[in-house]
Amino acid sequence: MGFAAAVKVCFRKYFTFSGRASRPEYWWFVLFTLLGSIATGLLDLLLFPGEIRTGPGSIEADSDGPLTMLFTLAVFLPSVSAGWRRMHDSGRSGLFYVYPLIVLVGILGFAQFVGAFGLAASGGPAEAFTGIAGLVLVLSVLVLMISPLLVIWWLTRPSQPGLNKYGPNPHEVTP
Repeated sequence: MGFAAAVKVCFRKYFTFSGRASRPEYWWFVLFTLLGSIATGLLDLLLFPGEIRTGPGSIEADSDGPLTMLFTLAVFLPSVSAGWRRMHDSGRSGLFYVYPLIVLVGILGFAQFVGAFGLAASGGPAEAFTGIAGLVLVLSVLVLMISPLLVIWWLTRPSQPGLNKYGPNPHEVTP
């Protein structure tokens, strides 16, 4: 599957969270979203100039133009559905695609439960990481930092051969 075909398939399956997506289908669409974000960002800077700041070794452009926002809204659901189907292709539930978000919600819930936000507000951020609860929070934050890498690892795995519980292998199906 090539670049144009992958983009067409992902937009055709805009709301489709069932089935499987091959590696080329998913990664070509990721490239499309990256290139589209860069292009719309540059167009926003040209059409809706914002503030440009320079610093030692860096240039930052601040433009809240509408083109990037519209593009992001247009590709958000196809990106999630393609990632969800890609997880299916490697034999995993689509929920694995949002694993970092699940970890983050768990950490925030635990921090709220043990009162870490109140401790951090009254005594500084270091206060939130004291005692057993602090140890659990530190370990949880480490898991949170590793989880996006794990998701990327899962997204790069080869297709599960043959039929799995999510459907037939996209490489073995003729169009």
